[in-house]
Amino acid sequence: MHRVVLIEDDPMVLEVNRQFVERVPGFEIVGTSSNGIEGIKKVRHLKPDLVILDIYMPGQNGTELLQQIRNEQLHTDAIVITAANDTPTIQRMLHQGAVDYIMKPFKFERVQEALENYRTMKRRLGKESTLSQVELDQLLHGNGGESLPESPAISAQMDLPKGLQALTMKQVMLFMMQQDKSLSAEEVAEGVGLARVTARRYLDFLEKNKQVKLDLEYGGIGRPINRYVWTKENKRS
Repeated sequence: MHRVVLIEDDPMVLEVNRQFVERVPGFEIVGTSSNGIEGIKKVRHLKPDLVILDIYMPGQNGTELLQQIRNEQLHTDAIVITAANDTPTIQRMLHQGAVDYIMKPFKFERVQEALENYRTMKRRLGKESTLSQVELDQLLHGNGGESLPESPAISAQMDLPKGLQALTMKQVMLFMMQQDKSLSAEEVAEGVGLARVTARRYLDFLEKNKQVKLDLEYGGIGRPINRYVWTKENKRS
């Protein structure tokens, strides 16, 4: 579980953030704060993996708070959720190491994408002692710097169904392209860093669009297991 501290001065937004984070598997809220001064105390005491913070707050704003976290070398990552959309503020937060930046108003799917990308990154960095350039590019840019196969069914211009994110779709596609055997939704979820139910939704979409083929594995008593394999005609030469 990734331990999260929320720092937001608007009680309604704070509650929305709490509900959104709690809907994503693998994250738990360990503390909240309504301003930066109290927030830095919570970070020091609770030592969370991740801070989700606003910028416009009384006492100490989010830019000052994140700078203090860095100055004290606290091992905490940060995702910014704020109404600030000016480029100097965005650049400052990115320079100080924010792993994502979400502008208000926002939807659950955007927060979900940020958290799932963060979870994937931390999982890979914690699991591997070294990374290749391709693997690092995959973490930083989502598709390893390689172009995905073009298809009328899936393209950069296509609107995915509600709840499916383009970056996560690319991660699932890249992972499936690299496999030589069929995988269950649970195996894909483990490989990409998603919840099984989430992985199943992406796989079902790819199957409907003939990007992956569905194989049924019949074992003992009970329902057959759905297994998915990237279709041969979509394999890279």
